[in-house]
Amino acid sequence: MAGDGLSGRERRVGGVIEVCASSSRGGSGKAGRHVAPYLAEQGHQVTNADLVPLNHPAVADLRVDLTDTGETYSALAGLAGMEELELATKPAYDAVVHFAAVPAILIASDARTYATNVLSTYNVIEAATRLGIRKIVFASSETTYGICFAQGERRPQYVPVDEDHPTVPEDSYAMSKVANEVTARSFQARTGADVYGLRINNVIEPDEYADMFPAFLADPSLRRRNIFAYIDTRDLGQMVQRCLEVDGLGYEVFNVANADMSVALTAQEVQERFYDGVTLNRQMGRDETFYSIDKARELLGYAPQHSWRDVLPDPRPEA
Repeated sequence: MAGDGLSGRERRVGGVIEVCASSSRGGSGKAGRHVAPYLAEQGHQVTNADLVPLNHPAVADLRVDLTDTGETYSALAGLAGMEELELATKPAYDAVVHFAAVPAILIASDARTYATNVLSTYNVIEAATRLGIRKIVFASSETTYGICFAQGERRPQYVPVDEDHPTVPEDSYAMSKVANEVTARSFQARTGADVYGLRINNVIEPDEYADMFPAFLADPSLRRRNIFAYIDTRDLGQMVQRCLEVDGLGYEVFNVANADMSVALTAQEVQERFYDGVTLNRQMGRDETFYSIDKARELLGYAPQHSWRDVLPDPRPEA
């Protein structure tokens, strides 16, 4: 990837995704089943490494257990498809997009959640860097800020929450994500590869707006644990694409969310109702997300395009 920039060359992207069938948040999981085809539409050659196939015509499926070191190395060093047998030499992957995880608490035991997420991430990044892959994008999480899965109510130290906010979670899932960020940073320091971590907010599929958001609009407190934010799968695809296109940043983590909130309150109303006494670092736009995406906009050119307002009417009479 280094130096390829925006040339438009088809990239061989290893979507290295999940080890756990029903709890995948990878290529065959909620985010990955949208992101992998999106990347293929952008001209990338995409392989989905997962225990469950994606079964999408534009994406190659490879059954891989990423907690197994040997399988992980073999997947990243191997062929992406039968057609590559016709080439004089086997091509190598240019990038890895790693979304593998048990995606939340209470799916597996805390110990298994932590072990699966940490070991699979270590295996993927070690294999990728040793094989000379120079671009790695991995999924971290909004939960690293210690709010989403906190016992009782936990409020941010300040708003809007940016990437400098402390990450001191107490649950096994978020702990694994913080550990993965440390692992990624260490491999980047050792190899000089570009390694970008995405602190992804609550992933929303387009068809979920009509089903889920009426409740959020009626009761904004339902969104407190997500810092009132969300990320449309289509904009998540754009974010990953921007990460693949922008080279030379070294190690970075980025909040990933849509530009607006998932509730119909104004930013001032949210602050007064839920964040009274919490430091406000700057003035907020009327509908602006409290989960800051300023860094992704500045460094990657990220520009989210979608909103629940495209599907549902805003219930505020003045809106």
